[in-house]
Amino acid sequence: MKHYDIVIIGAGSVGVPLSYYCAKKGLKVCVLDREASWGRGQNRAAIGGLRATHSDAAKIRIAKESIAIVSKMREETGHDVEWHSGGYLFVAYDEEREKSFRELLAKQKAAGLDIDWVSPEGVSKLAPGVKTEGLRGGTYSPGDGYASPLMTSTAFHRLAMEAGVEFRFREKVTGIEIAGGRVARLLTNLGDYAADLFVNAAGADAAEISGLAGFSVPVRPDSHEGGVTEPVARFMEPMLVDIRPDGESGNYYFYQAMTGQVVFCITPKPQLWGKDCDSTSTFLPLVLKRMIELYPRLRNLKVRRTWRGLYPMTPDGFPVVGYPREAGNFLQAVGMCGQGFMLGPGLGKILAETFVSGASIDKPAGSTEYGFVFDQLSLYRDFGGMEMLK
Repeated sequence: MKHYDIVIIGAGSVGVPLSYYCAKKGLKVCVLDREASWGRGQNRAAIGGLRATHSDAAKIRIAKESIAIVSKMREETGHDVEWHSGGYLFVAYDEEREKSFRELLAKQKAAGLDIDWVSPEGVSKLAPGVKTEGLRGGTYSPGDGYASPLMTSTAFHRLAMEAGVEFRFREKVTGIEIAGGRVARLLTNLGDYAADLFVNAAGADAAEISGLAGFSVPVRPDSHEGGVTEPVARFMEPMLVDIRPDGESGNYYFYQAMTGQVVFCITPKPQLWGKDCDSTSTFLPLVLKRMIELYPRLRNLKVRRTWRGLYPMTPDGFPVVGYPREAGNFLQAVGMCGQGFMLGPGLGKILAETFVSGASIDKPAGSTEYGFVFDQLSLYRDFGGMEMLK
């Protein structure tokens, strides 16, 4: 049986950064994944946005840490991840959205977010050509931005390898043995593992992994599609987000990458539950209709590719980060709700600091400076309501 300080299940948006920061702290770390390499789950389907513009202090705190990490990746590690601080622009075209955004500003600013209301004229300057009819303004957070998910995950994998992390791919978890309220042994198709701490960072497979240990996490994946256009001369900076729903969809959003392509996504309505990752014939007509109505100058762009990935959803749109009562050394870092790319680096760093801050790494660390984060994201919260900016 192999023994480590930490065994992480999942080499994705959360697991790989977490492994790197844990190894930097001197811990012996192993990452298991059933895929052939890192980032082969939902990470490769991410469109690249990193925003701290959320409606909850815990997610704001985590995402701010992520942005601080990714924005300095090239400077501090030498890895170019195509980071660009273009900001996020949430537009309002009706009284309901304007009222909600303005009310949310106070909470966002209290959490340390650099964000403010911009006038219709300000929106037009940030996104030249945006529809002005009915435009009431919007919120703009200049520190938000975007990066390449592929380049970012590759950078973290290389850093983790250099720090001594052992990655074991094509290895599927088949069993988890519990004894005395702890995980005593983890079994895979290729071997057995013991560790002081185990972490479930399995993304869309999180519920199946927790089930092997005899408890459940409220994570259920649904399908979303994204697309990318041909590259064109730069014409806009921020990620443009419209959260108005219609009869067939919820929010949609798009931005122009550093390399010139416009990358876009939309939330289907109703949600498409399950793990189907085959592209559909309905996605492009649905999303392009709404994008062109909002931003007419997009009409002549050619779409190069579309794809489909999964959002591991929780009932309230917030992640689950905490320990189950059944297994006090089995941390759940799951249910990122399609935001693993923007939350993973910050959460990984915060968790690694938490693991080494107490007397032992197998205890919840609610007394640390990050205690409020874990309180808000507890597995045992009531899961009522829904995050406004999910």
